[in-house]
This record gives sequence, structure tokens and C-alpha cells, in this order.
Amino acid sequence: MFNRLRNRFLLMNMVIISFIMLVAFATIYTITYQNVRRDIDNQLHQVADTARIDRGMGPKNGEAGGGGGPSGPLPPGKGDNDNFRVRSVFFELRTDSQWNITDTNSRYDMDEDFYQSVVQIASAHPKDSGRFTLSGTRWAYGVFKSPTGYDLIFMEVSSQQKILTNLIYTFSAVAVVMLIVIYFVSRYFAGRSIAPVKEAFDRQKLFIADASHELKTPLAVINTNADVLLANREDTIENQVKWVQHIKSETERMKTLTNDLLYLTEMDEARARAIQVPFDLSEALESLILTMEPVIFEKNLSLDYRLEPGLTVTGSSEQMKQVAMILLDNAVKYAGSKGSIEVQLGRQKGHILLAVSNTGPGIPPEHLDKIFDRFYRVDASRSRQKGGYGLGLAIAKSIVEQHRGKIYARSTPNETTTFYVQLNG
Repeated sequence: MFNRLRNRFLLMNMVIISFIMLVAFATIYTITYQNVRRDIDNQLHQVADTARIDRGMGPKNGEAGGGGGPSGPLPPGKGDNDNFRVRSVFFELRTDSQWNITDTNSRYDMDEDFYQSVVQIASAHPKDSGRFTLSGTRWAYGVFKSPTGYDLIFMEVSSQQKILTNLIYTFSAVAVVMLIVIYFVSRYFAGRSIAPVKEAFDRQKLFIADASHELKTPLAVINTNADVLLANREDTIENQVKWVQHIKSETERMKTLTNDLLYLTEMDEARARAIQVPFDLSEALESLILTMEPVIFEKNLSLDYRLEPGLTVTGSSEQMKQVAMILLDNAVKYAGSKGSIEVQLGRQKGHILLAVSNTGPGIPPEHLDKIFDRFYRVDASRSRQKGGYGLGLAIAKSIVEQHRGKIYARSTPNETTTFYVQLNG
């Protein structure tokens, strides 16, 4: 699926870039072609006007004649003309009204058959400017009316045509090279763009699979105990109470799991619209610890807490108390017999830092980066025995990130584990 998505993205990108390149190259070629054509037409007119002036006829339509124009055939009897420099092959033919050649003005030796051929072409399309190819040579011509017939100016434009042809070849080569480069670059970035989507999709699949797996166990227990009750339907409820308690216990576990899943979903959707208000974090944590003290001492654990007063953060007081509850609950579960728990809250390097530490077996280094993933448990059997689903730390992380903070853990195996919550304040 993701390969098809990448290929579609790649194809769309290549089509768009190819279209842009085609439009750009076509525009450049059209502008160049028009400039070359205009230059040729100007040269034809300048040569024609110069020839008319040299014959004493005056410029066409009263225009100023030929100064500084391109080279052309020199009128009969003329030597080098300072107004012209030889840049192309020019020659002039004069005909009567029936297109019979009456005079030839050319610096180059060409046979009569050639002259007759070009006149025949020009007479078929008598216009100010035209193009034709003869014997592999590209020519431009102009036909100008004269009192006795027509003046025909011919100019060899193979070099100009070669410029346009080379431009097409250059554009084609550049286009091929650019498309190859763009293909590989687009393929690379298409893969980079799809990677987060694929990762999110894979995580979602894993999340659904894990949730389904977690729900199977309590459902199986409930189903088994219900079968036992049905098999002993003649017995009293008092004698069957342990099966009912099992069903009740597993129902509570499913309720906790589904509530946690719904809470995570709501957290993901509510991040952009969460209401943030300033509150006293020190006071919120102190009230929570006071409610947790009996539970901690009942577990025969020692508790030490140091809270810097008056630390204010912006966010939700109840959500941050939930984060602290999750961390304290984990500390109580894993502190071990006669272990200790330490809570510290203070300001450090411009941030507010909450640290919850506990003694115990600790967390192996390879698991520290994964313990905040949903359903991730370092020891699945021990976590299940302690009633955990691997969602508590995921919820804590989601809340902390909503408050634009970060949460992380440090652990020394068989000594201490500390969870840190860093907030702006």
C-alpha cells in the first residue's frame, strides 16, 4: 500500500515538474525564435533599403535607409561600404512584373538554375518575408515591389536555424538529465515523506492488536466463570460467590482498560483545543501526596518529599495531578518490600522539574526509551500481576506533551528508578 502511495506521489511530482519544464523551455524557445525571426526580417529590410538608396530610388515608404545595417550585396559599381560588415550570404535579384530576372546583384558566384529556382519559390509566395530550404541550405527572402517589377533579397540563414536546432537539442539533453536527477531526488523525499505515515499506521495496527489481546484475557475469564455458574445453576449464590467475584474483578479491569483507551484517544484529539490556565503546581502535588501517604505507609514503604512552594505552571491542575498519581502508583508497585519513595519539585535551569524516585529492580537501559509506548511492559507477567496494562506512562506522556513539557526516566538496575517531568514555568 505504501509503495503504491509513494509511486503515486512520485508520478504526480514528475508530471508536474515535466509540465513546468515543458512550459519554461517552450517559452524560452518561442522568445528566441521570435528574436531570430525579427532580426532576419530587419536585416532583409535594411539590405533592401540600402540597395534602393544606392540605386537612387530612395528608401521604401520614405524610411531612413540602411545605415549601420547588416552586410548585404553591394550595389553594382560600389566598393566596400562602411555601413556593412559581412555576417551572412546576401544576394539581390530584380525581376520584371512577370518574374523574369532582369538583374543580379551578388558577391557570390551562383549558377542561373539556382537563381531561377529561388525566384520560382519566391513568386509562388510573394511576401515581405519567407523561408525555404534548398539543397540542404536554409534561406530567408523578402519580396519588395519596384516600378519595373520586383526586388528580391535572399539571405542564407542556416547558422540562425542551427542556433534554434541546437537550442532544441540542448533543452532535450537538459530535460533528460534533470528528469533523471529529479526522479531520484523525488524518490528519496517521497520515501522520507511517507515514512512518518507508515510509522503511524504501523503503530496504530500494533495498538489495535495489543488492545485486542488485552481484552481477550478478561473476556476469557468472564466467559469461563459464567460457564461454571451455568453448570452449577442449582447451587446457591453464596456457594458460587467466588466465580461472581472473578467476573466482577475482570469487569473492573476491562472498565479500567477501556477508560484508559478512551482517555488516550480524547487526549490526541483535544490537544489543539485544551484550555490552559495558570495554577499552583506545588499546592496540587502536596494535596495529592497527602492522600497517597496512607497507601504508601500501608505498603510498608518510606516516603520523603521536598516541594518548592509557589511554583506556577499553565495547564490543567487535574491532568498534572493525574501524571503525578501515575508516577507515584508505579513507584508504589515497584519499590519492593520495605523500599523507599522520594518526590522532589523545584526550579532548575529555567524549568520546573518534578522527580519521582523509587528503589527496586530498576529498568534495563534498552527499555528506557520504550516504556512510554502504549501497552509496552518491561516484564509482561509481573505487570499483569500488579494490574498494569502498559497505558499509564503513555497517558502521562500524552498529558505532559500537551503541556509542552517532556517526560523521561533514568534507572540504575537493582538500585533506583527516577521519572522526570520537565515543564515551562
